[in-house]
Order: sequence, then C-alpha cells, then structure tokens
Amino acid sequence: MPKVVIHKDGQTFEGEVKDNSNLVVRAGIKQFPYPHFSYRCGMGKCSQCASKILSGAENLPPPNWKEQKMLGDQLEAGWRLPCQLWIHHDLELTQEGFVRDPATLAR
Repeated sequence: MPKVVIHKDGQTFEGEVKDNSNLVVRAGIKQFPYPHFSYRCGMGKCSQCASKILSGAENLPPPNWKEQKMLGDQLEAGWRLPCQLWIHHDLELTQEGFVRDPATLAR
C-alpha cells in the first residue's frame, strides 16, 4: 500500500492508502488524508486541492488538460491537482505556498 506524507503548518502527517486511491475521494469520505487536506470540487475546476509534490512525482502520470489549464506554469514548479491523480506509489506533498492565479480561475 502506498504511503502518503503531508506537510502542513509545520507538522507532518502520514498514512497508508489503498493502491489506486484518489486523495480527494478519500478525504471526502473522512479517511486519511482527512482532515489534513484541503479540497472542494474534486473535478479539477477549482484548484483548491493543488499540492506541491515533494517526492514521488516520477511515478505520477503526465498532467492532464485540467491540470494544465488550472496550474499553467506552476506545473513546472511541481504543483499538481490530486483530484486528478490515482495513487499507486509513495507520495509526499504540501499544499502550503500555492497562489491561485486569477487568470486561470476565470477560464
């Protein structure tokens, strides 16, 4: 089972998730990473779940069109939308420091 590590407010939270899990779906049903994970729509339209991948990015698929639309240049800095990802390997992330670009929200 993949291990997920979340850094938030100077603390580290970690837990195991079933293979092929989506972190937003899990948080929505009150499983880890709940309550340490911010999310809203779960469909790649709001970027509330945007997370900087600190390790494990090499095991993720290329960004889809929703991530490209919502994150733009921030993809190059390691930001992804976990609502668009199904986890198969260990992953370490933080949601701290993301700045929503008003231009992407208006699209």
